[in-house]
Amino acid sequence: MKTFIALFRGINVGSTRSLPMKELVSILEGLGCQHIKTYIQSGNAVLRHEEKDTLQLASRISAEIKKSRGFEPHVLLLDSKEFEKAVTGNPFPEAESEPNTLHLGFLASAPKNPDLKKLESLKADSERFVLKGTLFYLHAPDGIGRSKLAASSEKLLGVPMTDRNWRTVCKIQDMVKEVDV
Repeated sequence: MKTFIALFRGINVGSTRSLPMKELVSILEGLGCQHIKTYIQSGNAVLRHEEKDTLQLASRISAEIKKSRGFEPHVLLLDSKEFEKAVTGNPFPEAESEPNTLHLGFLASAPKNPDLKKLESLKADSERFVLKGTLFYLHAPDGIGRSKLAASSEKLLGVPMTDRNWRTVCKIQDMVKEVDV
């Protein structure tokens, strides 16, 4: 069995696309997932499954949610080694002490033509970013709520992205250690 991290995009935001975590666990169990742990309502799960093909399992999870809840969320599935590599590859380790200012964007695929010049022009003086393959690291000391860079990054990268702050990344990393036996 392999350990996977499932990052769900756009669930439990506002009053639409509701998916209680207890129901998510039930759906995942129905698909043969084991040792499931979830973190906060925005859609983070760590699980074990026999499937080797992450795209296949992500597709099955998304389809089962559509069947159960009537909407099909984007599910990005990483194995535990990929996730650990993303964590250890953080180019801004000094920002980890303020985990709400450091963000890790997980991209659906490596961008073919990211508009890095436009991204650079949008960033505030205090902001920094690094694109590494399918990962987008953003340090926004003044917060992402008012950040033009954060607001435009997915569009300018040209691929779907789901973002987690460093506090969430660390919590997921802890859950992986509990599940990854």
